[in-house]
Amino acid sequence: MAVVLALPVVRVVPLLWAALSARLIEDMTVLAEPTPYEVGAGVARPHRRRSSRTRTLTDFAVLSDRITAAGLLKPRPGYYALRLSAVALALAGGWAAFFVIGASWWQLAVAAILAVVFGQVALVAHDLAHRQVFRTRRASEAAGLIAGNLGVGMSYGWWMDKHTRHHANPNHADLDPDVAPELLIWSPAQAAGRRGLLRIVNAYQAYLFFPLLTLLGLGLRRGSVQAVVRGTVRRRGLEAALLATHAGVYLGALLLVLTPLQALAFFAVHQGLFGVYLGCTFAPNHKGMPSPDGSLDFLRKQVLTSRNVRGSRFVDAALGGLNYQIEHHLFPSMPTPNLRRARPIVRRFCAEIGVPYTETSLLASYGEALRHLHAAGAPLRR
Repeated sequence: MAVVLALPVVRVVPLLWAALSARLIEDMTVLAEPTPYEVGAGVARPHRRRSSRTRTLTDFAVLSDRITAAGLLKPRPGYYALRLSAVALALAGGWAAFFVIGASWWQLAVAAILAVVFGQVALVAHDLAHRQVFRTRRASEAAGLIAGNLGVGMSYGWWMDKHTRHHANPNHADLDPDVAPELLIWSPAQAAGRRGLLRIVNAYQAYLFFPLLTLLGLGLRRGSVQAVVRGTVRRRGLEAALLATHAGVYLGALLLVLTPLQALAFFAVHQGLFGVYLGCTFAPNHKGMPSPDGSLDFLRKQVLTSRNVRGSRFVDAALGGLNYQIEHHLFPSMPTPNLRRARPIVRRFCAEIGVPYTETSLLASYGEALRHLHAAGAPLRR
């Protein structure tokens, strides 16, 4: 039974990604010339060319012209073909190791490895949602459903809608769903009305932040299921079927291969570390940065609410390029490998116009986020 269950995971997934890679090259190589983009609600969209006489020379337009002239909005089909293939092979290899090892406590090491691989699949889904990989909606959505719903069990449509609203109004207390008061609170004003266990958690949330990240993966699955049940996603039936397939194959594999105690331990380690990895990837980006008041133009709204993280190529790979958060928010459709090259252009331009450009180390970014969380919970410690 275990061998039969392994076949669709080990063989079908690479075939799906191989087909997508072929479509990727076909879809992207037709774009021989760079296209100027203006950024709307989280996804870059082409705008009409206007003459130099009629174009409004806003700060963002000037910066956008420099980025376009540097060729940084051009598609990168070779990079994404390699990255998608590597992630697909890592996913298939992780599950192959799971079935080969069998009922053993060494499976906890496999669980930890698969947590990182699931995180990388989620980062691929992020790039797909921003049309960094494919420029067409159809191809992006098809690959996103495979990576999100089938690959990691998270609704692609639900997450894309949520993330798009975040990009449109980052750190806005009323409009950014990423700073809505749920398990955590993000400002002292949100502390009002907290009762019982939540009051205790929020009072000391800075100390509990990393342990609470172990629940993030389950929280994303909960939001996905709720979105499908409520019918707030476009392809409700398809998303539901893919989520059910992921859950059935995942839980079925654990119960068929492992003992009940091992299955429970594998689930806890895998899902817990997956949540920690995702949380550590996204936490440095905006937490502790200013909240917009509605008076800022597009460029300042995106730059002043975002924080970059310095690091090596390894940091770039581990964080999926999101350590260049400022460049990503200004140009969401820019391919991930181009963000590093865009950084000096954006930083230099911000210095020219007097806009603060925040950049720090990875550890310092976590420190700033934790101090912000601690300050938000201060009213509950009185």
